[in-house]
Amino acid sequence: MPFVLDASISAAWALTDGFSSLAETAENRLKTDYAVVPAIWWYEIRNLLVVSERRQRIAEVESAAFLRVLSAYPIRLEPLQPDTDILRIARLHWLSFYDAAYLALALRERLPLATLDKRLEAAAAAEGIALLA
Repeated sequence: MPFVLDASISAAWALTDGFSSLAETAENRLKTDYAVVPAIWWYEIRNLLVVSERRQRIAEVESAAFLRVLSAYPIRLEPLQPDTDILRIARLHWLSFYDAAYLALALRERLPLATLDKRLEAAAAAEGIALLA
């Protein structure tokens, strides 16, 4: 079954010091299934890489290599969604607009959510969205 992939999971793949068994599970799932992400994910990942380069956590060449690997994964980028639902979710659960975009997508598609963000996990549970385990 496909799942919604949060940027926190992708970040764990990019940074060697960010190991997570859940991130590994999500990555393994991509061998037999696909993930769905909101449009913001594309920007979040690239921002994570640039910021990590500035902090000298990774080198520019590692960012480029990671983006090549990431582009080979079966990840479906969803177009922008109407902001009404996202704003409602963000306000209701005290989430950032960015995090609410992942939850709104999971709700719309009725898909489980893969995230390392505890507040987002709690909001997903409150909305009846399964978490990738």
